[in-house]
Formats: sequence, C-alpha cells, structure tokens
Amino acid sequence: MNPLNHVAIIMDGNGRWGLKYKNSRNAGHKAGLHTVEKIIKETINQKIQYLTLYAFSTENWKRPKAEISYLFSLLETFLIRRIDDLHRQNIKLKIIGVKNFTIKLNKLLSSAEKKTSKNSKLQINLALNYGSKFELINAIKNMIKKKDKINETNLIKYFQTKDIPDPDILIRTGNTKRLSNFLLWQIAYSEIFFEKKLWPSFNDQDYKRVIKKYKTIKRNFGNV
Repeated sequence: MNPLNHVAIIMDGNGRWGLKYKNSRNAGHKAGLHTVEKIIKETINQKIQYLTLYAFSTENWKRPKAEISYLFSLLETFLIRRIDDLHRQNIKLKIIGVKNFTIKLNKLLSSAEKKTSKNSKLQINLALNYGSKFELINAIKNMIKKKDKINETNLIKYFQTKDIPDPDILIRTGNTKRLSNFLLWQIAYSEIFFEKKLWPSFNDQDYKRVIKKYKTIKRNFGNV
C-alpha cells in the first residue's frame, strides 16, 4: 500500500457549475469554497500531512475584473471568519505564488501564515498568483545570482515548495486533462487523476475513491 503524504488539487469547474446551476459564475466560486472545507476535513481524517490547492494562477488575471474582485473578496471573508478555526485545528497555512494583491488581502494572508506557522496537523499550501514557469525561471535566476552550481539539488532550494515534499497525487476536477502551469517540476512522478465532476460537485466520497485507487497503484519511479 502506497504511503500518502501530499495531495495537490486543481480545483477546476467553479464557473461552469455556477452557470449551469445558478446562472452565475460567482455562485460557483462560492459553492466551490464549501467543497474546499469538505476536502480539508477528509484530508485530516486520512492523516495526510500536505494539501496544495490551486486557487488562482498567473493566467487567471485575464478573467473579467468583476469576477477576480469577487474571488478575492471570498478569500478575504474566508480568512477573516475561518482562520481562527483553522488555527484551533492545528492547521498551517502557507501561500505559494507572488503576493501581488490589495494591501488588505496581502495583510490578511501574511497574518494567517504567521498565526498558523507552528501548527503541524495539516499544512495547506494555497497557490495564489502562482505559475510554475515563473517559479522555474525565478529559481534559475536566483541560482545564477548566488553563483550556485547548476544541478537539481540547488535548483530546488529556490522553489517556493523547497520545504514541501512533492505531491503523491494530483487531482484535477472539471473534465479537463491538462496541467495548466501547476507544479510542473514537482509532479514529475505524481499519480494524476482527472475527474469529470466540476469542483463544487466533487465530494468526500469522490476524494476517498481517488485515495483508495492510489494506494493500489504500483509506483516504479522509473524502475521496473
């Protein structure tokens, strides 16, 4: 049975779900937040140490400004209302990506990270304004600037995920089979599950099914 330490998720399909069921993309984003809470709870039940959620990519800035504004207001509200509860549950929050948001949101994110920094039951890595290509280029630039020898070990030191084990599982909901510039280096040997359900419809039973399947896979890592 394969050990499971880290699950990464591309939470795709909020907007489509909202249009289909509520005639509003924003309604889908709000519903998707409820799914996040369900998955966090089941991740703790499964005793998984790391959960990485792709919340906003560097490419998502191309979306309508009103939708982006709503997404960030949802996040602000979540941090204000729920960070104390996450802290009580011994959950650590880490942001990966570039904090290039409003002053208010930047402060809330930094405060949440600081408050939960010593927690150890579960680490949630929230990928915000994150793009794997940018991360790779930035790491290479810093490695050259520091005059480090160019090798895999040194490159990884400059990743935002440097202290986080690579994902064992990558889940993408929304019936779309692509990686969308997410953790391209880190998922080199992750087991990938593309799920047809849109993110707000994905539930704890679906999550448990993926985990059960993962544990039966023979993982060779290039061996036989």
